[in-house]
Amino acid sequence: MSAAIHALCLGEVLIDFVPTVTGRDLRTAEAFQKAPGGAPANVAVGLARLGGSLTSGMIAKVGDDGFGRFLVQTLADAGVDTALVRSDPANRTPLAFVSLAEDGDREFLFYGEPWGTLAPADIDHAAVAAAGLLHFGSVGLIGQSSRAATWAAADTASANGLTVSFDANLRPALWPDLGAARAAIAEGVARSSVVKLSDEELAFLTGSDDPAAGRALWHDRMRALVVTHGAKGSTCLTRDGQVSVGGFTVQAVDTTGAGDAFMAAFLSGLLTEPDAPVEGLCRFANAAGALATTRRGAIPAMPTRAEVEALLGEVRL
Repeated sequence: MSAAIHALCLGEVLIDFVPTVTGRDLRTAEAFQKAPGGAPANVAVGLARLGGSLTSGMIAKVGDDGFGRFLVQTLADAGVDTALVRSDPANRTPLAFVSLAEDGDREFLFYGEPWGTLAPADIDHAAVAAAGLLHFGSVGLIGQSSRAATWAAADTASANGLTVSFDANLRPALWPDLGAARAAIAEGVARSSVVKLSDEELAFLTGSDDPAAGRALWHDRMRALVVTHGAKGSTCLTRDGQVSVGGFTVQAVDTTGAGDAFMAAFLSGLLTEPDAPVEGLCRFANAAGALATTRRGAIPAMPTRAEVEALLGEVRL
């Protein structure tokens, strides 16, 4: 494993099968394109693509099969350290079939368990302690084993002073019931210093999609709570107040990786420019999220820093 992993992303890595034609559901789609994905993996690649002095690594488990080997190679080719990605001969790599609406919005149908079989014994606590940030999402909290592994890693991160980042990434169909989802996501928020929620996820937790409702989730260790509004931009809550930043107009074809591109860009700015104003962090992240919607798939859609800066240069305030 390389010496300086600034950001470790923990959780699912899987194959998305995306329709080759937008506006088709799973019944009418005639062909699908294989695309690597999984929210934490998308963030790891997003961080690597944004480059600079920042490095990223992945903590995950894949099946000992062709799909799993493809995913590990994809991560490595993108510049993500894969030393902590385990291969599981007893299970297959999970798959997700994605249906795309005309506006690029999507729905998922999963085969296998996206949270996989990651266990507490799979966590390299020394590697976690040496990082600068640990990022995870809620899908890894669904299975008992992967949830225990996630909490173990988060405890080590907190004990060693890391920034702990959490994306709610609610997938209701994967949970046994919404009460369990709400409790697990609330605990993820409580354990984290940087949190990202969509409007819908904020309403799921608080009963309101007003960003100010995020104050009900605030705790002393929190540094930033970001609420994303899709194409309309984002709002960031900090100890000192809240700031809303508008989005970017692009031709969206697939929104699958948009939130993860946003998260990667926000975290990249937070790690490399810790004293930067949150307005700038949100604008940079909004641009990254917008760019990700212009390509099919998740990992393939993560933008480079040059691409984000080019969009920012085209749309000056």
